[in-house]
Amino acid sequence: MPVLTVNDLHKSYGTRTVFDGVSFSIEEGEKVGFIGANGSGKSTLFRIVAGEEGYEAGTLAFQRGLSVGYVAQEPVFEETDTILRAVASGRPELLDAISEYHEVAERLAAGDSSPRLLERQGAAMERIDALGGWDYEHRMESVLTRLGVDAWERPVGTLSGGERKRVALARVLVQQPDLLLLDEPTNHLDADTTLWLEDYLLDYAGAVMLITHDRYFLDRVVTRMIEVNRAELTPFPGGYTEYLEAKAERQARMAVEEDKRAKLIEQELAWVKRSPSARTGKQKARIKRLGTTQREQEERALPDLDSVEMRFGEPPRLGRTVLDLHGISKSYDDRVLIRKFSTLLRSGERIGIVGPNGAGKTTLLRIILGEEQPDEGRVEWGKNTKIAYYDQKRADLDPEKNLLQSVSNEDWVEVAGRRTHVRSYLHSFLFPSEVHEQKVSSLSGGERNRLLLARLLLQDANLLILDEPTNDLDLMTLQVLESALADFPGCVLVVTHDRYFLDKVATGLFVFEGEGRVHRHEGSYDLYRRLREEEEGRKGEMEEARAGKGKEPAPRAEPRSGRVRKLGYREQQELKGMEAAILEAEQERARLEAALADPALYSERSEEVADITAAFAEAGREIERLYARWEELESIREGS
Repeated sequence: MPVLTVNDLHKSYGTRTVFDGVSFSIEEGEKVGFIGANGSGKSTLFRIVAGEEGYEAGTLAFQRGLSVGYVAQEPVFEETDTILRAVASGRPELLDAISEYHEVAERLAAGDSSPRLLERQGAAMERIDALGGWDYEHRMESVLTRLGVDAWERPVGTLSGGERKRVALARVLVQQPDLLLLDEPTNHLDADTTLWLEDYLLDYAGAVMLITHDRYFLDRVVTRMIEVNRAELTPFPGGYTEYLEAKAERQARMAVEEDKRAKLIEQELAWVKRSPSARTGKQKARIKRLGTTQREQEERALPDLDSVEMRFGEPPRLGRTVLDLHGISKSYDDRVLIRKFSTLLRSGERIGIVGPNGAGKTTLLRIILGEEQPDEGRVEWGKNTKIAYYDQKRADLDPEKNLLQSVSNEDWVEVAGRRTHVRSYLHSFLFPSEVHEQKVSSLSGGERNRLLLARLLLQDANLLILDEPTNDLDLMTLQVLESALADFPGCVLVVTHDRYFLDKVATGLFVFEGEGRVHRHEGSYDLYRRLREEEEGRKGEMEEARAGKGKEPAPRAEPRSGRVRKLGYREQQELKGMEAAILEAEQERARLEAALADPALYSERSEEVADITAAFAEAGREIERLYARWEELESIREGS
């Protein structure tokens, strides 16, 4: 039974049509992911459903008594409210009763046991019981803790953008509405917190509408995808992987149709050229049909999603040393963020920097850039190293400048060895001519990120340092950015919580593990995660064994001779090369996925689509086989 039915919805901003008669429904308990380019109307649709924005025509029918909770990209609060009061907004009477109870309890604990105070405590308890508040308070504290929000008496007005987003998420999760609308909920969440949110939503009884660029999140949580594109909605069953497969098949069919139409046009054009004289009515009709066919082909040939063009030029040649960190340490207020971290960045490496919020990732970047001094250690640069920096706070963008001024003071720019007019360059980043004179302050978060990327590509650098570049970007722009970084011949350091992005781009990781420990991992994020889960499982078994809990571990099987099975020489060599083999297989899968995401494949090489799709599926199976073999070899090695 649907909890929401939207029928023939129309929405426009001036002359720009956002939705032109779209219809869809959301069933009870369904988890639906909405994807599309920045500016396609996803957030507008969510605001309409949440009742925060109007529309010109159509109907929205909600199930009787339905409660709706909404987390916007940029949530709004009463700036003077504390975090606890903001999370409990909508139930101020309950929060007042809980606050009074805790205030009285503190005075009683301090020795004041007057009858009047005891009466106030009893009255507060009765009010909380009547409002069902004890469970509500527990939920607030539990959700805030899991989302990494502390010091709950702080005013919301003092919080960073990331903290405000987590407080907004806590507020709506505590309310447990029947229909949950989440606009980019994973922005500013670290990987572990994102995993927790995935588990929470998988068990969530209500329906969920979700906008996110986190493709692992989409694959794990949603049961249906809806693509928002050119004022239309297109549904796809399943998660992100199923969406890609269905999209590939659909575009392959369209490519075949376009080939047929192109041949028809060629035939018609040949006829027109052969018959220049004495146009009869039938001939004129045939010429008119040719013009119509050509226009239809041009319209159909447009890509489903407008795509950004990103091309890095050939960077200055890197020397033997790119970056060398010698025993870097940094503390704030007796809290150690980085403790004696040393590492060497080699030519061609792309390193992802991961860890919980506040662990010190951005601090490490600031030390590398020379914007902050370490307490101990030193940073050594290669003599040929040139840096381009992408700042997550977008501090380099002057809000009072227009887009043209923000990109260049000249009319022409050079990109990948080609001289291009600055207006054409902006257009390649999906900024149409009519917005070139607009101020940066008028841009959305995703548009500002695209503008920063446009500036980044113009810099003559061989080391890119990127702090949260994926926030607010749509999936198509993310795919193009991933492909550009994978082909970049220089080095990359990137802070991001986007696990999919890391798996496609990073050749290794700097992992912030807490208490100042920073560990270097070679290989993909997925490989790191699997190794960590195995290590945590082993630690759990050891703790249970020490505590005398759980079942006795089953004895390892031994051969009939009574001797423990050991790895042979070939198996030892196979195990040594397993990590590299898995990394190579994952890079091949990423390459094939990038090929499937390229619109040119369907328009120029449609005959290759089936083979590439099959190879992509086979690459996934090969990765699973390698992981299974690795676990098998490891279990034999540990048993010996």
